[in-house]
Amino acid sequence: MKDTPFIKQHIALGAKMAEFAGYNMPISYSGINNEHFAVRNSVGIFDVSHMGEFILKGENALDLIQRVTSNDAAKLENGQAQYSCLTNNEAGIVDDLIVYCIEQNKVYMLVVNASNIDKDWNWIMSHNTAGVEMHNISDDTCLLAIQGPNACKVLEPLTTTDLQSLKYYTFEKNEFAGVKNVLISATGYTGSGGIEIYFENKDNNAEKIWNAVFEAGKSADIKPCGLGARDTLRLEMGYCLYGNDIDDTTSPLEAGLGWITKLKKTTAFTSQDKLAVQKATGINKKLVGFEMTERGIPRHDYKIVDAEGNEIGKVTSGTQSPSLNKAIGLGYVRLPQAAIDKDIFIQIRDKNIKAKIVKIPFE
Repeated sequence: MKDTPFIKQHIALGAKMAEFAGYNMPISYSGINNEHFAVRNSVGIFDVSHMGEFILKGENALDLIQRVTSNDAAKLENGQAQYSCLTNNEAGIVDDLIVYCIEQNKVYMLVVNASNIDKDWNWIMSHNTAGVEMHNISDDTCLLAIQGPNACKVLEPLTTTDLQSLKYYTFEKNEFAGVKNVLISATGYTGSGGIEIYFENKDNNAEKIWNAVFEAGKSADIKPCGLGARDTLRLEMGYCLYGNDIDDTTSPLEAGLGWITKLKKTTAFTSQDKLAVQKATGINKKLVGFEMTERGIPRHDYKIVDAEGNEIGKVTSGTQSPSLNKAIGLGYVRLPQAAIDKDIFIQIRDKNIKAKIVKIPFE
């Protein structure tokens, strides 16, 4: 297993550690619920340095991004970011990612999932026929997500960037906690606001910034948070997790990601034609949110059945929601049974437990 640059801090704080995507990662510190509520109500910090970062440079960088991603990166100006996905030849999802426009038409950063770093690199490289300069900076990059309604307020003394005025999915490069060239991004995976910061892993930067963030966050009772709370937070928002809710066999249209699938953009992307056909003829299954109306916790791969016990889908993610105090989940369901308020049943230990399809984010 690889360690992130914050391994000493995790161990010192008594984190429960486990393997995730080849990294030794903190799952929880004070408990998933405690960390979850810290982010929903105040501020929490996540070490997500396991994520992958690629730099694409050159006059053909934008063209390459346009040909491998589903969203329209041509719309990005300097300091703007965009959620997108890489599509494969069968209209499935290679990965979901964020595209950062550092210098329009010339320099971009792609942030990809840790488990897909090599796969994504090879996929993009296989389409790089115009000699775009590519750099995999994943091992040299630290990434911290400081999330919650009080995050920007408590961090403002650490930078001259006006964090509270930074618009969603925009970013600035600036000094942060005395470290130069930090990319400060108004993004996150929690739905509670805050920032994510990218910086080079050198000159003791990791410890310097970690300590500065904790000192600044003392007044708001900042909490270190692990992957357990990250999962409950993103699931309450209905955000997809690669490998659970989306993968090489699911299309962005089936996953409810039509809003990042620009079928009319001028540069054709991989499987754009197949996705256009899929949109015209209709999809067979759809990712839906559901809440349990009878007692039971849905888990990944549990069967979803109808009232007669016929299998109509599968659970992709599920948990007991800390904020809502009820069991919730995501799953693919055959289109005729995917309507809001439709009753479905989750097979838990050979029993069919009643649930209801609901809108996401969950309420």
